[in-house]
Amino acid sequence: MDDEQNQQQQEWLNSRKNRLPSLTEVLSRRTRPPVDLFMFYLFLQREGAEDILDFWLDVQQHENLCRAYFKDVRKSGRTIKEDWPQYWDYARRRGSIYGTVVGLQPNAAKRSTASTGDMLNDQEKNALAHAGDEKRGGMRSTSPRPRTPGVDDARIASPNAATSPDYDPPRSTTPFSLSGRTPTLFNIKRASRAPTVIPRSAAITRMDLIASAERIFFRYLSPANTVNAPENHEIYLPPALRIHSFTLSSTQEPKSQNELNMMAHIPDMFHSQKEYCFRAMEQDAFPRFLRAKAFGNLTPVSALVRLVAGLIVLWIALATAFALVFLDVQPKSKRFFLFIPFTFAILFLISHQYELDPVLVFLGQSESTPFRTLTIREPYVKKLLVGRAIWVTTLVAICVTALTLIFWAVPGHRL
Repeated sequence: MDDEQNQQQQEWLNSRKNRLPSLTEVLSRRTRPPVDLFMFYLFLQREGAEDILDFWLDVQQHENLCRAYFKDVRKSGRTIKEDWPQYWDYARRRGSIYGTVVGLQPNAAKRSTASTGDMLNDQEKNALAHAGDEKRGGMRSTSPRPRTPGVDDARIASPNAATSPDYDPPRSTTPFSLSGRTPTLFNIKRASRAPTVIPRSAAITRMDLIASAERIFFRYLSPANTVNAPENHEIYLPPALRIHSFTLSSTQEPKSQNELNMMAHIPDMFHSQKEYCFRAMEQDAFPRFLRAKAFGNLTPVSALVRLVAGLIVLWIALATAFALVFLDVQPKSKRFFLFIPFTFAILFLISHQYELDPVLVFLGQSESTPFRTLTIREPYVKKLLVGRAIWVTTLVAICVTALTLIFWAVPGHRL
């Protein structure tokens, strides 16, 4: 088994000898450091935007759980149509990403790209809203309202706004601006919320699917501060993709016809939102991640430390150089030792500018968190980094040589 995995990993590496990995390859764990899933998660965590990746991973696991359920049903000798007629009818009419797994025809197995709201007819929407009102027992709806300037601003500014029944907490405005948190360079220590793993000690039931969907909804899709849960971080979704309520409960099996119809949406419920998050990461965060890790090997904090250290060492080097000149220290060849502080100063400053430390690159290392490194194992990334490290080293040598020769050539003059 290990030999097969190693062979498959080697085939994936051979396919990327002359290119950078794609987001799909990173998310499917086909890449190696420093462009693997772990490093991508740390990159988003530094920006305070890891919730969107957490959501994608949780939905991916939810879909895998649904596939495992369908496979268990088929292994038991029953068909999906016999076991779950409501879902079979839904998948046959609307299409489903599990079409080939549940035994539908290829034309019915198309990927669902419509939003959850678009997949509900008017009767189902009314039933969902009615059931949601009954379940919340008079609590306000979590559906977004049009923002009214002045009124909403006053409501937010009011000290009693949060306790007002009409208070609607502000929503995120982009996939990477999360409610209640401001990304900073030092926002790197936060408890990871990796996808919850449901043990396979028993056959998967439909209640497990409901529990998985309920957990995803209340963790990522319900507006912040409306659910009494510390792990609630709403991610941004466009209005057409927002799910405003979740009426099913993982503690009570659906009995009414409306609840059974709603449960049929559970397997495909978050697929459109997952695809939106994938496109958002692919167009925004992932290119920046590749620029940071495929063309550099330092974290922002480490680069900032190098800038400060470089300026301090440069000040010491210049002070020493001018002292040798104006004290007319003999022999003049002693000035050649200025290359030592100049080398450290220029190396630190150029490393900050390029966010690349050539010494670490030549040692095959890349930073994961400030001052913690791991081995570079992605071949094409290693080739890129070695090329840039050679350029940075050449640039440092040129600058150091120029500064050293300038201060050596200046005639001494004792003040």
